[in-house]
Amino acid sequence: MMTIDRCIGLLLLATLVACGPESEDTEKKDQTAKQSSGEPEAKSEGTDSKEEEDHEHAEDPLGTVLIGDLEVELAQGHGGVEAGKEGHLVVKLPYNDQGATIVRAWLGTEDRFASLVGKGEYAPSHDDYDIHAVAPDPLPENTMWWIEIEKPDGTKLLGSKKPL
Repeated sequence: MMTIDRCIGLLLLATLVACGPESEDTEKKDQTAKQSSGEPEAKSEGTDSKEEEDHEHAEDPLGTVLIGDLEVELAQGHGGVEAGKEGHLVVKLPYNDQGATIVRAWLGTEDRFASLVGKGEYAPSHDDYDIHAVAPDPLPENTMWWIEIEKPDGTKLLGSKKPL
């Protein structure tokens, strides 16, 4: 007659033997499938700046714009603005608050009609905000990048700049 402890031990051993190699093989197969599909792998915590640089893309400077009392630097990625397509705006504030400011942007008109507003993601390595927003379709006449800056104290500032 087997004891309960021995049964549990055998069950655990059988589970480890059955699951161990298969889960490693499954992990390897998943990784190989992602690589062949072109799907990016998840970054590990130890990602170095070289890998980060490899994932950057071209940005064309739009110059500076005065938003409230702030002189803000802007750059645009993903080429020119097209109706229904995603645009990319990089916003560099004249101060560094480690991302405590909220920056939003959209393409179109000041009233945001038919625009999708993007919220900036702070990039500490560049000390700027990356914003992705989809342009309205059809594009309104005189489409602009509209930038809203919400300071940590709640103050909101609004400005605009002509896109590429």
